[in-house]
This record gives sequence, structure tokens and C-alpha cells, in this order.
Amino acid sequence: MLRLRGGPQDLSGAWQLTLILVAVYLMQNLVTGVQLEDSNAAAKSFLAISLQVIVLVGLLNWRHHPERFSQTLSALAAVGIFFNLVTWILLTQSDPDVNQPALAMIWFAVFIWSLFVDANIYRHALQVTLSIGVLISVITLAVSYSLIESIFLGP
Repeated sequence: MLRLRGGPQDLSGAWQLTLILVAVYLMQNLVTGVQLEDSNAAAKSFLAISLQVIVLVGLLNWRHHPERFSQTLSALAAVGIFFNLVTWILLTQSDPDVNQPALAMIWFAVFIWSLFVDANIYRHALQVTLSIGVLISVITLAVSYSLIESIFLGP
């Protein structure tokens, strides 16, 4: 999936796998949040995954493929774990007092890569074009960030 060659259909549809991957994803976000001294890390992670589940259920039902939910959520959680690890490694290398353009470019490339990987997962799960998958990924990300900002960073 990371090379945009596979999709969620390549994963087991077992609910146990889905629950384990989602739990690891949430735990990883919590640990990272604690390291970054974010007291709302758990709530933010839960909100983000809840939004993704709602979007996924809605889209899969709309496309008449609700049976793909477990595999698709497993795929999104698994790649989320990978990209969270990569961005955490990049964050540990950053120094706010030093201009690091190469590190910024690497982070940006990883961000774009993660959007395309999610888009590829949506493409396979929903049987849509990659461009529609990118649109879904970008909109879901934008809504998630907007929600988190309005709830946790608002006035």
C-alpha cells in the first residue's frame, strides 16, 4: 500500500486485526502527544479517528460496499501508524531555533506521500479514481484539522 500498488483488499477482514491496529494507532498518538506535552492528545486522536470512521462508513454505504469497512479501516490505521512513526522521527530531528530547509522538505514529501497512500486506499475501497481518492483524503484531513482547531485551540 505504501507504494500505491496494493489496497485494503490485501489485508485480512478479521475484526481482531482492525481493533489491534486502531488501538496501536490511538496509543501511538497518545504517546507522541505526551512527548510533545499535548494534554489533549487522547481527545484529539479519538476525535480524528471518529471522524474518519464516520466518513468511511458513510462513503462505503453510499458506494454499496459496507463489507469493506474492516479492511479499509485496518489499512488506514496501519499506514497511519507508519506515517506517525516517520513524522515522529522527523520531529525529533527538528530544532525550532535552527533553519532546516532539508528537514522541512522531507516532512512535506512524507505528508504528500501519506495523502496519496490514503487516496489509494479510498480508491480501492470505494472503486473510484485516484483523483477522487485524493479529494476525499484532503477534505477529510481539512475537516479533521478544522474540528480539532475549533474545539481545542479556539477562543
